[in-house]
Amino acid sequence: MHPQCNLIVDTCCDLPFEVIDREGVELVKFPYILSDGEHFDDLFQTTIVKEFYGAMRQGEQPTTSQVSMEAYKDVFTRAAQSGVPTVCLSFSSGLSGSYDVAVLMLEQVKSEYPDAEIYLVDTRLASVAEALLVYEALRQRDKGMSAQELAEWAEEARFFVDEAFMIDDLEVLKRGGRIPSTVAYAGSKLDVKPLLTITPDGKLSITGVARGRKKGIKQLADYYEKRVQNSGPEKIVIIGNADCEKDAEKLKEILSKNNENLLFLESSIGPVIGSHVGPGMIAVVFWGSDKREELSVADKIANKVRGERKNG
Repeated sequence: MHPQCNLIVDTCCDLPFEVIDREGVELVKFPYILSDGEHFDDLFQTTIVKEFYGAMRQGEQPTTSQVSMEAYKDVFTRAAQSGVPTVCLSFSSGLSGSYDVAVLMLEQVKSEYPDAEIYLVDTRLASVAEALLVYEALRQRDKGMSAQELAEWAEEARFFVDEAFMIDDLEVLKRGGRIPSTVAYAGSKLDVKPLLTITPDGKLSITGVARGRKKGIKQLADYYEKRVQNSGPEKIVIIGNADCEKDAEKLKEILSKNNENLLFLESSIGPVIGSHVGPGMIAVVFWGSDKREELSVADKIANKVRGERKNG
């Protein structure tokens, strides 16, 4: 069956290139800057994992920036000119301003091509959590979903992607402004490995701490066991790592002991996400329960008010 729609995804999904290298899928490449100038994340097609993280271990401090207006305008213009309905799945607006840039450029392109059917979805996810949504979106597209159906599916499915990841060095996150300095300071003094997750609004949140990597890997496995859903999509688990393959294998081994039928997809954390998490990050991602149900009463009321104002 020929797909009814095309997909635009970005390199912050950290999927293996071969997974998305298919007809009707276009890749938006996030930029990152090293001491030798600007580069573009292409899912390690032109960069070697060990070289990138090796440089960070030697003191390189890469920085990142938003996707340019021109890049989004170009990709949306090509989508409009193709005449094929298209869905764009964007990196979390809670962690980057690129989604806002995409919104502006899509409005501009739609004013020039009013009949273009292009849907933009804020995944509210990052890295291998975004990867799971993109991976399943590709499957749903190939099973015959229309662009409108796929956009509506993604708007709902994003809240069921569950993830936990362990960072080796909080200083990297602090430098990128992703966590407060006080949290990084406390973590370094206590010699703990923080376990983080992504909130329903697409921001980072600490879900626990571990004394050392070995215990941290066990806690990632425990997180999975407590929160994975037995129903729904097949039991696919994505394990991401930032140049720590042995730890990824260990996590896979622990998960496999209790679950013989898991389908693992392994991924190397790309240079853009890697710039913010540093070498040694390890993640587990899977289908869980609705994150919105875990919101506090106060947050639920706030979301309800925002929704009413938006609809009003």
